[in-house]
Amino acid sequence: MTRSIVVSLLGSKELGKELGKKGTASDITLYNRVQGEVALTYVEPTQFPEKFPPLLASLAIGRQVLFGVDTLSRDLAEAMVTASLLEKSEGLLVLSPNVGDEEVRKLLKGTKLEGIPSAPMDPKAIAAVVETWSSPSADGETAVPVDHVFPVKGVGTVVLGIVKSGAVKVHDRLRLFPSETSVEVRSIQVHDVDVREAGTGSRVGLALKGIEADEVSRGQVLAPVDSLRVSDTLELTHYSSCPFFKGKAGEGDHVHLSIGLQVVPAKIQRVDGDRRTVVSDRPVAWNPGERACLVQLSGTGTGPRIAGAGTLS
Repeated sequence: MTRSIVVSLLGSKELGKELGKKGTASDITLYNRVQGEVALTYVEPTQFPEKFPPLLASLAIGRQVLFGVDTLSRDLAEAMVTASLLEKSEGLLVLSPNVGDEEVRKLLKGTKLEGIPSAPMDPKAIAAVVETWSSPSADGETAVPVDHVFPVKGVGTVVLGIVKSGAVKVHDRLRLFPSETSVEVRSIQVHDVDVREAGTGSRVGLALKGIEADEVSRGQVLAPVDSLRVSDTLELTHYSSCPFFKGKAGEGDHVHLSIGLQVVPAKIQRVDGDRRTVVSDRPVAWNPGERACLVQLSGTGTGPRIAGAGTLS
């Protein structure tokens, strides 16, 4: 049985094509490679740092983080602090010959990724480490966050995503959260091969019955009815502020709330110690225990765009 590993690929924009075959490309680019019984998916935030949501999307999709370090930069530091606040702890530093290990580790000091190993910028050395990483947990009900959608002539609406938990099967009846729309899975493809079922971590293309492509957007989640919560008022507990954030993220301030692949405008209603009450402009789908962050997408150019992150309760 194929084991899936999904990795956020940050830093070098040249590394992806060395690690896998280029697949879906937009503001994020996915590279895929099957090695024996291991299926690898690397998610690159192609339009970061110009835009911040691609970084959030890459980190939401990937379980582990791979930093391709060509040079030390403010953009690399922003990616590292964001990954840490989202509690990414398993990863790899891939270093070019002109970057020293000690230099990079200064950026990671005090973060969740402080102790990650390093490797030279060599595909074989990288693969030797990445193939030892754990696959996403299959626990929980079926959940497939949508990252791309398009119409296909003769097929209908097709969505792309990675199975976050559980498994998806042909003829499954699922709700497209946070909407109340119900759809049926008409067919499934994994690496361009038709299958009847796809497990956790699989990169899938799902043909859906009962909805048009323009009714679907990134961030929506295909899951069984009543398996996710939907609301516009959320409590973030154990909230950690970004020590380098220079914007405003106090009571009454307007920010963006990021949960999984959902990024929506929101207002901080209340600050109480390490708790934040946030009201979003529209309902979002979530599960207790899920990590969420508050960001300012405009940025000031003088520091990270992430204000902080907490756990939904």
